[in-house]
Amino acid sequence: MLETLRKAFKIKDIRSRIFYTFLMLIVIRIGSQLPLPGVNGEVIANWFASQGADGLNFFNAITGGSFEQMSVFALNITPYITSSIIMQLLTIAIPKLEEMQKDGEDGRKKIAEITRYVTVVLALIQATAMAIGFGRSNYLNKFDALHVIMMVTSLTAGSAVLMWIGERITEKGVGNGISIVLTINIISRIPEDLMTLYTQFIKNAPNVGNAIIAGLVILAVILVTVVFVIILQDGQRKIPVQYSKKIQGRKQVGGQSSHIPLKVNTAGVIPIIFAQSIMQFPVVIATIMGKGNGTGIGSKILHGLSQSYWCDPEQPIYSIGLVVYIILVVAFAYFYTSITFNPLEIANNMKRQGGFIPGIRPGKPTSDYLTKILNYIVFIGAVGLTIVAVIPIFFNGIFNANVSFGGTSIIIIVGVIIETLKQIESQMLVRYYKGFLND
Repeated sequence: MLETLRKAFKIKDIRSRIFYTFLMLIVIRIGSQLPLPGVNGEVIANWFASQGADGLNFFNAITGGSFEQMSVFALNITPYITSSIIMQLLTIAIPKLEEMQKDGEDGRKKIAEITRYVTVVLALIQATAMAIGFGRSNYLNKFDALHVIMMVTSLTAGSAVLMWIGERITEKGVGNGISIVLTINIISRIPEDLMTLYTQFIKNAPNVGNAIIAGLVILAVILVTVVFVIILQDGQRKIPVQYSKKIQGRKQVGGQSSHIPLKVNTAGVIPIIFAQSIMQFPVVIATIMGKGNGTGIGSKILHGLSQSYWCDPEQPIYSIGLVVYIILVVAFAYFYTSITFNPLEIANNMKRQGGFIPGIRPGKPTSDYLTKILNYIVFIGAVGLTIVAVIPIFFNGIFNANVSFGGTSIIIIVGVIIETLKQIESQMLVRYYKGFLND
């Protein structure tokens, strides 16, 4: 990684892109500290501290602490993520959107434009719900139309600005801008979480021996999770493809051997984000509206949906939510792969180009073979994702470690870093070949 960065800084164009990305990240962190007008930040911080076990930790992590501090970036890019999920689902249900997706670059631009509009609408809805909920709970300086409009406008504008920054990073920086924005938010919370672990298990340990053991366990869990994520992200199954020889004019072309790379973790972190979004949405809404702290059946259901209560030996009934979570992760892994990878289309393209998998007939037999292999790989990837996500949840439940980052955060951080470095390497390779051809 360091070697890649060292070589990248020697190339002016890539160095400029890296600096541009770095400057945009500074803007994001500054915006995350700007207080939202009309909101009593101290009251919000105390409220958040009292709600720490009710499912807001992950939401606060992906906003980089902006939600806890109630800054102008409090909504962050969560409306954009939700909008992207909705558009992906609608692409299957609405034929016109499906045609746009197949229209190439122009179609993707139209879908991206619609996604932006949906993002602004969702931001308005979320900001309005948040303003009214906080206003009714006396968390605003004044609960009147002016203060509500000011809060809604600021939150919506903050979310739109972050979406714009993400797109600019993609265009003028390095890596996927939205993913990098999400990653820097999560990374910004890690020092505070590590300090929480240090205070809880090392500093307050009864003796030096227990402190050392606790430190080693924390380090081992983090390292094992990171290594497992790297293996999961890089793992792939290569399907060999042979192309038939053809006569064009007086030349014989074709006959090359290639392969179809099927990633073990085809869907990336999307299944976990989908599953957590579905399970945490009722918890977040109920918490903002001041509900869910009672002892009734509704509160128990909300506790079951919150991972803060999972794997707790004193309250094992709430771990049913973990079983539901695992089922959702596996289901979304298959669902997302099915809408992003079409075995029949790949088989038909191979047939038109004279390609075939050795031992498999072209056409539908090839499609069936790819589907069979893909289902097997997706299951392995889903199980791997589940293991990574559950390890921190298990230790948090057993040892009551109240931290915001977990398996999902590590998957996002490692995955984005790997993909960004690969993009930098590909840009360096393209420039190398351009220079070679110009010579």
